[in-house]
Amino acid sequence: MKSKDDKTVEVFENAPVPKAVFINIIPSVVSMLMVLVYNLADTYFIGQTKNPYMVAAVSLATPAFLFFMAVGMLFGIGGTSLISRMLGQGRKKEARNACSFCFWTGTAIGVLGMAVILIAINPVCSLVAGDVTQETVAYVKQYLMIVALGVPFLVIGNMFSSIIRAEGKANKAMMGMILGNVANIILDPIMILLFGWNVAGAAVATVIGNVLSAVFYIAHFLSGKSILSISPKEFKAGGKIASGVMAIGIPASMNSILMSTSNVLVNRLMSVHGDMAVAGLGVAMKVNMVAVMLLIGVGTGIQPLLGYNFGAGNRKRFLGLLRFSLFFAVALSLVMSVLCYLGAGPMVNAFIEEESAYGFGMQFARTLIISGPVLGILFVMINTIQAMGAAVPSLILSISRQGLLYIPVLFLFNGIFHSAGTLVIAQPVTDYLAVALSIILSIVSFRKYFTEKKAGDVL
Repeated sequence: MKSKDDKTVEVFENAPVPKAVFINIIPSVVSMLMVLVYNLADTYFIGQTKNPYMVAAVSLATPAFLFFMAVGMLFGIGGTSLISRMLGQGRKKEARNACSFCFWTGTAIGVLGMAVILIAINPVCSLVAGDVTQETVAYVKQYLMIVALGVPFLVIGNMFSSIIRAEGKANKAMMGMILGNVANIILDPIMILLFGWNVAGAAVATVIGNVLSAVFYIAHFLSGKSILSISPKEFKAGGKIASGVMAIGIPASMNSILMSTSNVLVNRLMSVHGDMAVAGLGVAMKVNMVAVMLLIGVGTGIQPLLGYNFGAGNRKRFLGLLRFSLFFAVALSLVMSVLCYLGAGPMVNAFIEEESAYGFGMQFARTLIISGPVLGILFVMINTIQAMGAAVPSLILSISRQGLLYIPVLFLFNGIFHSAGTLVIAQPVTDYLAVALSIILSIVSFRKYFTEKKAGDVL
């Protein structure tokens, strides 16, 4: 009988390319679907209060939430890239050290983040809220005060939903995500509507969901069924472990941090056009997430496969996996773009009914999906670069999409046109520029890193 390690190796090294890809991306896509449903459920049930100021408040609070998701991504994606390459090279001891390093360091930062929000809640609210009404600001503060309590668990959940895939347990990673998100979805209507807790109810449901996911992943490692470890005895930052995690983790998390920053900026610029414009933008972003989250799932699903084969030096299989993944991602991008464009009206209406907010939401949703057809390419290329451990190209791409490209385009459009609609167009324009950049960087990275790679190296 084959051991669990043998089964993992069989899929990563020898399974037919389509089978290997689908075995890894299906759980990842399902996980992203659950994240999507959770995000939609929060907005949907808040929308059932018929209070657009609450919808606006949840949208405004999202950037603070994204910042700490970025910490989980730092150790999750950085750890996944390093660990999958180590396992491809047969370095299981170092992989266990890297996993423990990610857990303890990430958790410590999560606890620190919780303390910062609770202590500095007023400055944080002022930062994310912009020029909206005091009624909206009060809801933002109420939401963040509660969500802050779950920050350490949010970091752990986001971290291990990636790292567990590095050991070939994509289904286990998916189950942890499903557990937390299903709990959140079930609790939302109970706490928001039945208990009448409104925004506070959404926050409590979110915290409980994050706790359940984190506990599930921790239990997996403590069960002894994992080839990785979170034991403090295995903790090690030296031996290029910390630098290896940070080399890819920081660029990956920078994308999320810059996304948080850009969301704050666009919300502040949009607030000039009124609270209903902010609410409409928040709902439009939720609609756009239907396509985005599925495509992110494809990209993150293939990263362990690519990383393992990069570590093993299997150039032919690496390219085969990449070609098939790109074909599938493009096909899915086209289908989801059409569905989101045609279904924008009903989806926006499900979250918000106030006439002016609905008008903004409908317009913004159809504008954002313009970049849908190429987003699959972008997310596959991002994860390809990360899988190769190409730190500099990964950093360039991460700071470009939501920073060096998006922010100048956003302010340029705002300065020239001075309208709510043109603010939203900045994102699709940036996405097309980012796709072109990602293709160039992927080609450069492949030629450089496969040429320079030597047996036993961890880049």
